[in-house]
Amino acid sequence: MQFSRRFLLSVAAGAPLAINAQAYAAPAYAAPAYAAEAATLPSARTERSVGNADARVTVLEFFSLTCTHCAAFSRTTFPRIKAELIDTGKMRFVYNDFPLDQVALSAAAVARTLPAARYEPFVQALFANQDRWAFGRGVDPREELWKTAALAGMARPTFDAAYDDASLKEWIVAQQNTAQTKYKIDATPSFVINGRTTSGAMEFKAFSDLVAAAA
Repeated sequence: MQFSRRFLLSVAAGAPLAINAQAYAAPAYAAPAYAAEAATLPSARTERSVGNADARVTVLEFFSLTCTHCAAFSRTTFPRIKAELIDTGKMRFVYNDFPLDQVALSAAAVARTLPAARYEPFVQALFANQDRWAFGRGVDPREELWKTAALAGMARPTFDAAYDDASLKEWIVAQQNTAQTKYKIDATPSFVINGRTTSGAMEFKAFSDLVAAAA
């Protein structure tokens, strides 16, 4: 999704942004119960990634959980990337929040509050259900997001604290501002592959060719 500097200012100021919805199938998602883990959870501000830390190629994805193009990439391309490039040790995939509105910002805060091992499946579940929790007609995004968080094993008090965590949201926006300047991000999804930025919800061949060239 193309955007301008105004998006970042709107997110920081709390102004709502209108984004067209797109329908996606919603697979089942479940995770173990969230059992008094708060004291042992890693910081919500630490890296969220999948793949071998020693892989020759590192890919940074910049995404918004309310971006329909990001959701399409997650559903159609990422499963093959994970199976053929990540799980085989060829690349490491690092998630970077780039929320385009307040709904995406709140969802990003919730996702980062989960245990790190549950982050990736939770994000994929949010993309799969995006039309339901983010764009459903007449729905409360907070309550719809809570339903997915509950399936991921998050307790309601933890969810509410994460959803309303102003400090964490300020940190996410600060990281977003830094990334836009450093990597010249001007669309979501965008990918920085071993330092080189490219944008768009690529199909697998285009993505894998870029990874191979960077290896």
